Amino acid sequence: MDNMVEHSPKAPSLLRSRFVQTILFSNVLLQIGIWVRNFAILLYVAEKTNNDPYAISLISVAEFAPIFVFSFIGGTFADRWRPKRTMIWCDLLSAVSVFVVLLAIHFGSWESVYLVAFISAILSQFSQPSGMRLFKQHVPEEQLQQGMALFQSLMAVFMVLGPMLGTFAYSTFGLEASIAVMGTAFLLSALVLLRLPADIQEPRSEAVKGQFREEFVEGFRYVWRSPVLRMLGLAFILAGLAVGVAQALNLFVVTERLGREEEFLQYLLMINGAAMLIGGGIVAMYAKRVAPQALLAIGMIVGAVCTVIVGYSTSVPLTLVVQFVNGLVFPCIHIGISTMILKWSHTSIVGRVNGVLNPLFIGMMVVSMSLAGALKDAFSLVSIYSGAGVLFLVGALAMLPIMKHKAPEHAESPSEAQA
Repeated sequence: MDNMVEHSPKAPSLLRSRFVQTILFSNVLLQIGIWVRNFAILLYVAEKTNNDPYAISLISVAEFAPIFVFSFIGGTFADRWRPKRTMIWCDLLSAVSVFVVLLAIHFGSWESVYLVAFISAILSQFSQPSGMRLFKQHVPEEQLQQGMALFQSLMAVFMVLGPMLGTFAYSTFGLEASIAVMGTAFLLSALVLLRLPADIQEPRSEAVKGQFREEFVEGFRYVWRSPVLRMLGLAFILAGLAVGVAQALNLFVVTERLGREEEFLQYLLMINGAAMLIGGGIVAMYAKRVAPQALLAIGMIVGAVCTVIVGYSTSVPLTLVVQFVNGLVFPCIHIGISTMILKWSHTSIVGRVNGVLNPLFIGMMVVSMSLAGALKDAFSLVSIYSGAGVLFLVGALAMLPIMKHKAPEHAESPSEAQA
């Protein structure tokens, strides 16, 4: 069912939309909980294992591995279930699971910290595509890219504030209090989401209602039939491999290449986040003038160069400057990807398209994160980061065949795509 808003002659400001306001507030709460959790677990595991690279990389595996498995399923169910209700239940269940794991940590072994990221990641695979569906329903077509830039700017704010917030919470209150903050944030997010507009009742034929397997496969067929979504999938695979290994070994860039303490990582992320905030604002201003596939290619090319330099650099000022440049263009990647998924997908299949493409990126991230510890033992950080840069570059080249494709005014429905 196409959104009726997109036919209006002039769309109102995004920030005046009750839907956008509610989603933004919910995301603020979730980002607070996630950043406090991320740094609490990272610093706690590093302290417990004396910076064991395998134990540290396992944090990322625990967070991203379930995404690879559940994204396919979550995207299909997101297209079947009512999105508002799905998001509220996912946040509530996340909050409950966090407090249950908190009890396990208090009375059991410290390894239970991995469960916090693991369970939250599973539930997010049902919530996130539901949010994409709501975005497609309630935001006018011409404002989709601007809307993605707005959310990227919010993420950038927490790239600046999150590391400080997470480090402060852990160093001041400890692990258990930090994880409790996450549970409370998810609970408050569920309450905020009650303000969302009521779910739109989309008619579904009786013949389709029970056919989960057919709908599941339909998502793969839809992506394969679209040359744009197909090439986006290839870029996802290459970018996932590059991002995974670089992200898992960031801590070692700080300690080995720059000779600083682990806590210095927060400053790298803060510089990167400040640049993302500026970059997101720039993209929001010029969103209508640049094709999303061009945005993605630009982000990946600059990301390739910056990744190689980060691996080579032993200079703190140089690394900080490169992190700033990388952050400045990173919104191009996120906004380009999200806009392409929304513009080339029909409302009724957005969840499944997201569920097909997202695991390609996350799955490759998990693979490279899982191998990060072994790669670190076998190769230098310079070699690893150079390889990651090459993968980014090849991903950018994959955009060339679809660079001139223009987004359709109305994306084909699954039935029309098969016709």
